[in-house]
Amino acid sequence: MSSIYKCPCCGEKSFNPLTKAMTGTMKSKVKCCPKCGKRCVNGKGAAAFAALYYTVSFLFVIFVFFHGQDNYCWDTHEVPLVPALMLNMYLVPKIVNGFCFRMMETVRTDVYR
Repeated sequence: MSSIYKCPCCGEKSFNPLTKAMTGTMKSKVKCCPKCGKRCVNGKGAAAFAALYYTVSFLFVIFVFFHGQDNYCWDTHEVPLVPALMLNMYLVPKIVNGFCFRMMETVRTDVYR
């Protein structure tokens, strides 16, 4: 896969959508740029999206857990629906991070120790 995203530190195209998706948000331990070696993360928009998406998905998991037995249609689908929602909580922010948000240099100081 060719590199199409620029590193915010050196300005060279060194990230493809897969590596950009795995860089993580601002709270993660970050990923190094393969060209310059500095650490990069997805920006504040990615962190805000992930927090909002996790919250909404978790509320839906709680709703399914408590009200799954009440509905005739959900009675048999409750058990596979909750793990699917939890997997969805992990995958969707990664996919969105790979294509949508700008990268920036990390602001964490503990990753350089």
